Amino acid sequence: MPDDHTTTAPATVVDVRFPAGGTVPVEVLIGQMSGEHQGGREPQAGDRLCGREHQVDDEPLGRAPQAGGGLLDREHQARGEFLGREHQARGELLDRDRHAGGGLGGRELQVGDERVREFLAAFGRRLLRPALARRHPELGSLGFFLRPSELARTVEGLAGEHVRVPRGLIFHIPPANVDTVFVYSWALSALMGNRNIVRLSHRSGIVAETILETLHEALADADPVIAATQRVISYDRSEVITAALSAACDLRVVWGGDGAVRDIRRHPLAPHARDLTFPDRSSFAVVRAAAWLCAPRAARVTVAEGFVNDTYWFDQAACSSPRTVFWVGSEGDCDAARADFTAHVARAVTVRGWGVDAAMAVEKRVSTYGLAADGLAESIEFHGNALAVVHLSAAASAPRRWLGAGTFAHARLNALGDLVSLVERRDQTMTHFGFGQGELEELARGLAGRGVDRMVPVGSALSFHRVWDGVDLPAEFTRLVTVIR
Repeated sequence: MPDDHTTTAPATVVDVRFPAGGTVPVEVLIGQMSGEHQGGREPQAGDRLCGREHQVDDEPLGRAPQAGGGLLDREHQARGEFLGREHQARGELLDRDRHAGGGLGGRELQVGDERVREFLAAFGRRLLRPALARRHPELGSLGFFLRPSELARTVEGLAGEHVRVPRGLIFHIPPANVDTVFVYSWALSALMGNRNIVRLSHRSGIVAETILETLHEALADADPVIAATQRVISYDRSEVITAALSAACDLRVVWGGDGAVRDIRRHPLAPHARDLTFPDRSSFAVVRAAAWLCAPRAARVTVAEGFVNDTYWFDQAACSSPRTVFWVGSEGDCDAARADFTAHVARAVTVRGWGVDAAMAVEKRVSTYGLAADGLAESIEFHGNALAVVHLSAAASAPRRWLGAGTFAHARLNALGDLVSLVERRDQTMTHFGFGQGELEELARGLAGRGVDRMVPVGSALSFHRVWDGVDLPAEFTRLVTVIR
């Protein structure tokens, strides 16, 4: 998220990381990605940004720009940098656009565009290479999501009586702690024919770097329209750049904590534009104790391994990773099932080689002892540094906050329906084991939108779907045109 504090480049300059093109002033980036530039015209000094002249604005940097206010002149050094480097600003990226045909001209992207589908499928195939998938298993899941059949299913799911067209320019702000999120959001938006600017944090890890390398490999054989319409950028914390991109976009997609979402929302959008936000969420698992005890050992091993994948890949910090496990059944069954489940999870953690460092181990103890001090926990078990088990005094005490990687609260319920009074709006994913389709659908209707947007089997918490947080992303990335003869 936009919380990098070290400023090493001029405040209005962004680093274009895909297609690799060096640093570019934000105004030039917007010109490249606007419909005006797609017609073949290069941005010029003094061009209007979203219909407003760049004016000197005396607002302090920490405030959101007001309607009609200038976006670039609030930092005098940044303004001088832009004016002094305009010739360089049209450099490598603009040259690439000219070689691609002077912009898009009459070759604008369409919903389900074959050129995009071919590029995404080629990118996905590269992610599925055995060596890469073994090194970064989460990239294997991403490659699976980008299979040609899955892309076709997504496009076909939009069929209806209206004509669907791209929404326009989409500005994506993904979180820094889950490296693959930006690809899912961007890929679906690109598949819908949109021009995209993705802000990738400088704090993103090795997986994000691997993704960028793989994107460039796929770009070598792609239609030039991909390079002309898609950008992944990075920039240090800058109110000016975020404000400029927000003002220019047709849809702003924000992933991250509640504070980050509120911070981004301070920057106004164009009147026709809108926000699509994915703020703080929490998730939990629910298991029928009798079903666990009756399951064959092989099935329990598989479920335990799936639970470990759900939780340890992103240090249990992903919004869909469970933090509490609810057990449904009698007290005796739940105690026995929980003990057996914990033993299977501990073995899976050991076999997979998951571990936490000393600092995280201390964090976990501080968090769990805090629950005990507040009277919310009856007992705490530590299985080495990697696994902590908290027995809650009551199901209503289930924590929503992150307690540290590999920390799980456990509570008992008499029936699945007891969740109706416990679920909160911020609860996102419910992973489950031992329940039938009818029971789950009845629970979904009983919750009536008060919380829980996904109910998936244990092991599928991190499996991305085009409907996320109750939002149909392909639908959000398009507009409907009514055509009546």
